[in-house]
Amino acid sequence: MDKDRIEGKWTEIKGKLREAYGDLTDDDLEEAKGDREQLEGKLQQKLGKSKDDIRSTVDRILEGI
Repeated sequence: MDKDRIEGKWTEIKGKLREAYGDLTDDDLEEAKGDREQLEGKLQQKLGKSKDDIRSTVDRILEGI
């Protein structure tokens, strides 16, 4: 999903991310606001998972939208 589509569906994406990761705060999500790389970095920081794991998770979330 390209950056424009992510930004356009950001509210929906935030909801899915909150469902999947209760550890994420509104501030975390607002910092990333539509920027996939920032989002993946924030998730990696919070969850301590590998970049590949995080990327797969984000891909699954984005596919469902």
